[in-house]
Amino acid sequence: MSTPVSNTTEADQFHWQFVQPKYWLTWLGLGFTALVSLLPYSALRLLGKGLGRLLLKFGGSRVRIARTNLEKCYPELSENERQQLLEKNFESTAMGLVEVLMAWWWPRSRLEKLVTYKGLGHLKSDSGQGNLLLILHFTTIEIAGALITMKHSVDATYREHKNPVFEYMQRRQRLRYDSGSCLLGRRDIRGMLRSMRQGKTVWYSPDQDYGPKQSVFAPFFGIETASVTGTSRMAKMGRARVVPMTVTRRDDGKGYVLEVMSSWDDFPVGDDLQDATRVNQFVEAQVRKNPDQYMWLHRRFKTRPEGESGFY
Repeated sequence: MSTPVSNTTEADQFHWQFVQPKYWLTWLGLGFTALVSLLPYSALRLLGKGLGRLLLKFGGSRVRIARTNLEKCYPELSENERQQLLEKNFESTAMGLVEVLMAWWWPRSRLEKLVTYKGLGHLKSDSGQGNLLLILHFTTIEIAGALITMKHSVDATYREHKNPVFEYMQRRQRLRYDSGSCLLGRRDIRGMLRSMRQGKTVWYSPDQDYGPKQSVFAPFFGIETASVTGTSRMAKMGRARVVPMTVTRRDDGKGYVLEVMSSWDDFPVGDDLQDATRVNQFVEAQVRKNPDQYMWLHRRFKTRPEGESGFY
C-alpha cells in the first residue's frame, strides 16, 4: 500500500493576523465573488459573455497575441471568420474567469448537476501505477480541477500567492472536494515524481512555451514550436502512465463534459522530438474540436528557431 502524501502546509492554517485591517479588502473581494457565484448558471454565462466583450475591447496586447495565434494556426479562414472566432474565444476566456468562482464557491451538489463524466475508469490501475494526467490550457482549466477532484484525487502544482489570506483561501477552496489531493509548489518536480511513484495521479499541462530550456522544436499547427520534453521525462522518471483529460463547455449551455481518455501505449519512446510531436498532435486535435475554448491569449510561439523573427 502506498504512503499518502500529506497535503497540509503552514499556508493551510488560519492565523489571527488574517483579520488585521490590511487584509479587509482581500476578505471583501472574496466575499463579493462568493455573492456573485450565487447567480444561476444561465446568468453567469451571460456575465461571462459580457465580460468577454469588454476584454476584447480593452484587452490590448492579449487581443493582439490571440489574433496573431489564430492567423498563424488558421490561415485557411477568412479575416471575418477569424474575427468571429476571436470574439467567441474572448467570451470563452471570460467565462473561464467566472468558472473560477464556481469552482471555489459552489457546493458539490450544484456542480454535479452540470457535468457529464466519461472514462473515469481509465484513471484506475490494477498494478498501482501512477498517472500523469495530461490537461490542456483550455479556458475550462480551473473548473476542470474542481470537477475531477469530486471523483478522483489529483496532486497538482500551482502558483503560490504572496498575500497570505488569498493563499490560505486558494488552497482551502481548491482542496475542499477531496482531502486526499495535494497542492505542490509550481517547481516541486520531486513532489510530483514522488506522488506518481506512490501510485497517485498528477496534473500536468505541457502546452505552453517555457523557453528553449528542456524544449525541442516540434510541429504544432504546421509551425515549428518550442515544446517541453517534460511529458516524456516525467512519465519515465515517475514510472507513470500518460492519461489525457479534457473538459468541454457544452454549446447548449447545459454544463460540461469531462472525458478521461485511455492511457497512451508506447510512450515515451525515448526520442524527445518524437515524444513532443505526439503531445503536440494530441493538443492540436483537441483544439480543432473546440478552437473557441482554447487559451489563444498565451504567447505559444514566443520562442522561435535561431534566425527566425518573432511573431509578436
